[in-house]
Amino acid sequence: MKIHFIGIGGIGLSGLARYSHKKNHKISGSDIANTKLIESLRKEGIEVYIPHTKEAIKNQDLIVYSAVVKNNNSEIIEAKKRGIKTLSRREFLPFIVNDKKVLSVCGAHGKSTTSAILASILPFSNAIIGAESKEFNSNMRYSDSEYLVFEADESDGSFVDSNPYISIVTNTEPEHMEFYNHDLKLFYLHYEDFLKKAKIRVANGDDDFIKTLDIPIKKVYLKDAKNVRFEIKNHHPKTIFEYKNKEFEVYGFGEHLVLDALLAIEAANELISLDEIAENIKNYMGIKKRFDVLQKEDEFILIDDYGHHPTEIKATLKSARIFAKLNGIDEIIAIWQPHKYSRTIDNLDAFIECFNEADKLVILPVWEAGEERVEIDFKKHFAKHSPIFADKIKAKSKNIMLIKNDEVINEFNKGLIIGFGAGDITYQLRGII
Repeated sequence: MKIHFIGIGGIGLSGLARYSHKKNHKISGSDIANTKLIESLRKEGIEVYIPHTKEAIKNQDLIVYSAVVKNNNSEIIEAKKRGIKTLSRREFLPFIVNDKKVLSVCGAHGKSTTSAILASILPFSNAIIGAESKEFNSNMRYSDSEYLVFEADESDGSFVDSNPYISIVTNTEPEHMEFYNHDLKLFYLHYEDFLKKAKIRVANGDDDFIKTLDIPIKKVYLKDAKNVRFEIKNHHPKTIFEYKNKEFEVYGFGEHLVLDALLAIEAANELISLDEIAENIKNYMGIKKRFDVLQKEDEFILIDDYGHHPTEIKATLKSARIFAKLNGIDEIIAIWQPHKYSRTIDNLDAFIECFNEADKLVILPVWEAGEERVEIDFKKHFAKHSPIFADKIKAKSKNIMLIKNDEVINEFNKGLIIGFGAGDITYQLRGII
């Protein structure tokens, strides 16, 4: 078929588009701005229009659009005028997953890392994940296997439509509650449905909701990992631990990484042996935007992290402190670009506390992600951190400049500097914008 993806530059939709392209469909797409991801799609032979334009709609058989695309989008209007079938990402999902044995991973946080580790452990599998694996330099890997490692999305409830053969739950922390009408019962019913649909279930046994379920679940507990330690091997951060009398070595730092690895290990053990898992897991080299070390020189380390939920940020800062200490650095500077007004407001108290591990906090403007502007008094709420407010940052070699009203108000050229957010902060940290 000829399929056009509106919002193809998003990490979720681009994975589906890439997979469809490998299935020999004729793929095109559009988005609001050029990015490195879009450049890579073009190099793979996918035509991408920037910005959205009705001229992109020609004689396609199907239009697929991301969750942020509104009904007044010019391409949606043109497609409907031409009578071309339009589907949301969720509605399109069965086209991708229904003929596969899906190892489906979901949760408020940790799912990208767990999915990427699982994809490394099972090198023969297809993979569509919500981040770019550094092992295969993409968010998609295609093979002839019947198995598909898939990062499912709870933000629009679509994880229940992911056709799970093995369902893997990292946690069930309430998130994206606007989709669930702020109804916790409805939110948890989706997780229960997701688990019940699977033949095999693997989940974080310490999660409060998982504890309440009376269905067969292979529960994973962090306490079962023994002799956890953190080392730098060949300049790479490694977490090493023992589990079921085997030693496992995973790229990255942190106890949260141990839990993600345990979930991937238990899911993969349904298909291959622990010996194979212990060897294959070494192929995992992290994912872009997750504790992604961009610069490391003398007393200066710059890290990009996609963390945009307080639990993620708190865990990552704890890992950053370990990494800094091993590199002889005392000061941690966190640069935070809040993602969405709704998420910031819903988790405000937790956000205030999650930066306690940072010595300095820089706050950038909220990345709106299509939401209408809401006034949040960051100066008042985050007063205990004495935050620095900037409009944007500018990254150069061994230097981060804070820009406000087009003037440099501060510079950092020492310490461990880590940026958090799911907006364009990743490009600012890389000096692309």
